[in-house]
Amino acid sequence: MMSAARTTAEPLKIGLLGAGNVGSQVARTLVEERELISSRVGAPIKLIGVAVRDVEAPRDWKIPGELLTTDAEALVDESDLIIELMGGLEPAGALVERALRAGTAVVTGNKALLAVQGGALSQAATESGALLRFEAAVGGAIPILRPIQESLSGDRITKVMGIVNGTTNYILDQMDSTGAAFYDALAEAQRLGYAEADPTADVEGHDAAAKAAILGALAFHAPFTIDDVYCEGITAVTSADIEAAAASGYVIKLLAIVEKNDDGAILRVHPTLLPRTHPLASVRGAFNAVFVVAENAGELMFYGQGAGGLPTSSAIMGDVVSVARRLHGGPDRPGAAGTDGDAQRVRGLPVDDARTQYYIDMVVADREGVIAEVARVLADHHVSIESMRQPGSVSIDGEVDTEAARERGAVVQIVTHLAKEKDLSDTVATLRALDVVRAVNSVLRVEVEQ
Repeated sequence: MMSAARTTAEPLKIGLLGAGNVGSQVARTLVEERELISSRVGAPIKLIGVAVRDVEAPRDWKIPGELLTTDAEALVDESDLIIELMGGLEPAGALVERALRAGTAVVTGNKALLAVQGGALSQAATESGALLRFEAAVGGAIPILRPIQESLSGDRITKVMGIVNGTTNYILDQMDSTGAAFYDALAEAQRLGYAEADPTADVEGHDAAAKAAILGALAFHAPFTIDDVYCEGITAVTSADIEAAAASGYVIKLLAIVEKNDDGAILRVHPTLLPRTHPLASVRGAFNAVFVVAENAGELMFYGQGAGGLPTSSAIMGDVVSVARRLHGGPDRPGAAGTDGDAQRVRGLPVDDARTQYYIDMVVADREGVIAEVARVLADHHVSIESMRQPGSVSIDGEVDTEAARERGAVVQIVTHLAKEKDLSDTVATLRALDVVRAVNSVLRVEVEQ
């Protein structure tokens, strides 16, 4: 069980698991700013060890050699508070569970772990009375999880929608603002350090999906995992999509959306057209922002640095100070995500139940009656048209403004009214099968200001 409040003369022993980009900055803060952090806690703290795979590896900040160890389990057993920044599922998961079951407090930024095992870890923390905090897992330096857990705990959150991956936001912003092609924007993101050498987790949406699972679990007090999140990445977004969106007053963003209705909650990640007047549309570069809608508080937006060692370490240290104060002072802790009375009342729903709008870019035969046939298909599927546009150029498979492309048909761009996802996807499937439809170039979802 969690130990009783400590005496102010007894230092809080902190163990750090992992010393990468973020971990090195956290170690630096705990060593160089020990007196400042202790004063904010109201009692002494002490970093007693840093568990790493290779004690000789170069690091952003040179950690004193006497702190480095390869025996992570022993460090967990000796510590009052564990900071887990190893990443991945294992051995991080086993070490975090070991700490929690022993009643040891844990602060982590491991979104992948929380998105898969968050419910089980919360349950282990509840059973032992241990504290579990993970502000840095979503949005880097942005304080979003604690406001959802605490500041809005007396309200009902109905929707959370956010740009939670800096890599994809940088790529899409470059495509929109400079006209860069996808792979050129990705290469620049990698050069600047915004994207990993292997960017799959970012550009395929997996990173954002893990964060969506965490946001959904906290916002709706239910044990959602990444398996509950519908996910599409941005690799299929083309320069033609960006140009068409801009011409219609939209910008394309990769959004994580969790929303609740009377039947349950839908969690999804996908490229989305946003009106340029929407607050999230102005989020540029590698920044993140999260837009929250609550019944009483209304609309709130949290904005800031979404990645990097220093910003993320700020969120980690905020959790460390909060947990250390509780360990020394012993006040009541807030309930863990997905374990309160609402947990059994909110169920995950398939993406087919979502209500959204579609942007459809297609090439049709350039003859009389085609538009009427397209409109009939939409009506048969209970989908109505909000707007229709016929730009002057034709694009098929990247071929733009050539005589050959023009001979192949006319471009039609449709934005639908709000409808069920299943009706919209069935509409697109039927359109693809029509003889008069030469190609469906793009299908993107649209979010409008409420």
